[in-house]
Amino acid sequence: MESLNALLQGMGLMHLGAGQAIMLLVSLLLLWLAIAKKFEPLLLLPIGFGGLLSNIPEAGMALTALESLLAHHDAGQLAVIAAKLNCAPDVHAIKEALALALPSVQGQMENLAVDMGYTPGVLALFYKVAIGSGVAPLVIFMGVGAMTDFGPLLANPRT
Repeated sequence: MESLNALLQGMGLMHLGAGQAIMLLVSLLLLWLAIAKKFEPLLLLPIGFGGLLSNIPEAGMALTALESLLAHHDAGQLAVIAAKLNCAPDVHAIKEALALALPSVQGQMENLAVDMGYTPGVLALFYKVAIGSGVAPLVIFMGVGAMTDFGPLLANPRT
């Protein structure tokens, strides 16, 4: 019985919240619509897959390095972050101080979390590199433009 309990806790299902469960079901619905029903697969497949990845419980794929540090609740590391932010060394106070901090201070705290050995998740890195920089929308629109078939328009031009 203990091994079954350890297996369930290791899978992350014990940490599944109601919001995550709903979003996992929505993501699976989007994947089903894209694959089985062939309904807008170029749109729904990446959305469903991204929603599925970002809502896996306790995977930390969408967490930044600082969010990973706050999720682990290490008292010594929280005390270092709290001292830099001049707040109490608990997670709630640190989150409030970070929300009020300047972006440069938030970046310093992120770098401090990386220096402490925490790494951002894959989706957080993708967001920072592709979406945060503004490159992803350009690439998406170029790809949609490249997939557009202008053959019927060129064969029958109307003014």
